[in-house]
Amino acid sequence: MSTPFPFTAVVGQDDLRLALLLNAVSPAVGGVLVRGEKGTAKSTAVRALSALMPEVDVVAGCRFSCAPASPDPACPDGPHEVGPGVSRAARMVELPVGASEDRLVGALDIERALAEGVKAFEPGLLADAHRGILYVDEVNLLHDHLVDLLLDAAAMGASYVEREGVSVRHAARFLLVGTMNPEEGELRPQLLDRFGLTVEVAASREPDQRVEVVRRRLAYDDDPEGFAVRWADEESAVRARIVAARELLPSVRLGDGALRQIAATCAAFEVDGMRADIVMARTATTLAAWAGRTEVLAEDVRQAALLALPHRRRRNPFDAPGLDEDKLDETLEEFGDGSGGGDGSGDSGDDDPDPDGPGGGGGQPPQDGPRDGADSPEAGGEEAGGDEAAQPEAGEAGQPQASGAGSGEQQAVRAAEPFRAKALTVPGLGEGAAGRRSRARTEHGRTTGARRPQGALTKLHLAATVQAAAPHQRARGRSGPGLVVRRDDLRQATREGREGNLVLFVVDASGSMAARQRMSAVKGAVLSLLLDAYQRRDKVGFVTFRGSAADVALPPTSSVDAAAVRLESLPTGGRTPLAAGLLRAHDVLRVERLRDPARRALVVVVTDGRATGGPEPVALAGRAARLFAVDGIASVVVDCESGPVRLGLAGQLAGELGGTAVTLDELRADSIAGLVRDVQSNRTANSKSNSRRAA
Repeated sequence: MSTPFPFTAVVGQDDLRLALLLNAVSPAVGGVLVRGEKGTAKSTAVRALSALMPEVDVVAGCRFSCAPASPDPACPDGPHEVGPGVSRAARMVELPVGASEDRLVGALDIERALAEGVKAFEPGLLADAHRGILYVDEVNLLHDHLVDLLLDAAAMGASYVEREGVSVRHAARFLLVGTMNPEEGELRPQLLDRFGLTVEVAASREPDQRVEVVRRRLAYDDDPEGFAVRWADEESAVRARIVAARELLPSVRLGDGALRQIAATCAAFEVDGMRADIVMARTATTLAAWAGRTEVLAEDVRQAALLALPHRRRRNPFDAPGLDEDKLDETLEEFGDGSGGGDGSGDSGDDDPDPDGPGGGGGQPPQDGPRDGADSPEAGGEEAGGDEAAQPEAGEAGQPQASGAGSGEQQAVRAAEPFRAKALTVPGLGEGAAGRRSRARTEHGRTTGARRPQGALTKLHLAATVQAAAPHQRARGRSGPGLVVRRDDLRQATREGREGNLVLFVVDASGSMAARQRMSAVKGAVLSLLLDAYQRRDKVGFVTFRGSAADVALPPTSSVDAAAVRLESLPTGGRTPLAAGLLRAHDVLRVERLRDPARRALVVVVTDGRATGGPEPVALAGRAARLFAVDGIASVVVDCESGPVRLGLAGQLAGELGGTAVTLDELRADSIAGLVRDVQSNRTANSKSNSRRAA
């Protein structure tokens, strides 16, 4: 077993270490969600925490880690007698992003349950993590139904496995920790709310601190055991402090004054529901115990707010988590009664670098200046490259020259107010990742039929199983009321639900689109579709074209936030290399199919249909568009042409793509209702046309 990096050797990251330690003292706080850029010690700190967790006493031979002093009466391995047990280290269990539901909650042997009435149960990761730590790296990439299962288990302290009337229950109380990079996509707001605390981490910009990060990491890589020995005393001190805080916690008093401050703070920041109040109360109590006190002070309430509220104030996917600390201080001062210590200002800042200390407050993304360090030399975020200004070119013969098409780069304009968009779907039945856009065969959804299981049986189709077993009962010697079921009789239920797609935006940023009012409306429409993509759990990508080339402004990603940022700063100007944009988009889809062949794409081309620059630009754009039709890629053209004279070029492009065209005005929610039918009908007509050509 490899030696973990010592928790106390992590440089900086006070908020992260404090949140983890508070949950180690009291798992009832509700877990931690760690958000931050790559290379900021997120995973290292979480894995290091397991070495600090006190040992647990368990019933010998129990697969569900029952406590010998109070064993679970419903334990599947029970019943257990109260008595002495054995001690072992608290487990650190990692949930892979690609895990199945059976791997998470456990698997029930359906064949034995039906034929013998025996609850043969194989425990899952939730059972392994009982009384330990359950860690989910890249939790934002975990399928929604798995997130729901583990958060429900964390909230109830138990896991339930039910299959066709046969159920198994076991205790599942654990410290839940999730880490994520927001660039790769966000969690749904309701799932964010289920994590007790959240912290934002970023790499330090302070050279001395970065030097220390690299020095410690290199020393650890050279000699992990020796490095751990050098930090053994600090680790022991923190471990002892966790034990002491656990013992003190039941004695901590949460006075009416502190409770009133908690309620007033949650009301002032308009958080939804009552979970925030409860989490803040538990966190403030744990902070007092961690500090060795038996009474909650205003500074504990302030620190609890900084850890428990920022992610609960997020209203839409483009809002950054954060908290106005001036408003927080005003609220605490207004509702402070002057008792219990503290003056209501609650300044919990701490210049002490001692890693055992409570740490400084934060709970929000860094603004300007340095921030906490990391234990990885790979810190640093992605640099956003800007487009070079396109040089104006002379108009091509036969191509209408739009106003501004020959001008240089125009300053980026803000997007118009987004609106609610109805669904654009990909025709047919897919098998991609679970989502909310297009029809697909999924593990969850309405039952549409049955088939023989391929591998382990996960969703039994009871009627089909009984129908398959019934004709063979006499030959199998059935003599009693029970049904004799064999493995060959089992049938897997096939289900239909919804999948997430790849929505690839191909945006014309040329001079013909540069008119401020039009470009603002275009950005507003794209922003509306981005919001829709977020709600439907899609991946999104951006290809822009202007001047003489096309750029991949954003490779396919689950981060709708990143797409919105790129859209906001999108410059315009120059020629319209439509063919280059389509070819670049086709190449992006080709690469993405290799990475994720099951995810289907929907291409949204935002243009006025003009093609300028280079030899035969219109013919070349038509040939590029027909590549999408041949590959059967669903597409929509958002026609941005304006003015009294319309050339209908966007409609011609939609025909070449095998998709449909819609104007900016028709893209409104009340006008887009028929667009899905248009996409499907056009795709069907195009498919028939291609079949006739092939014949």
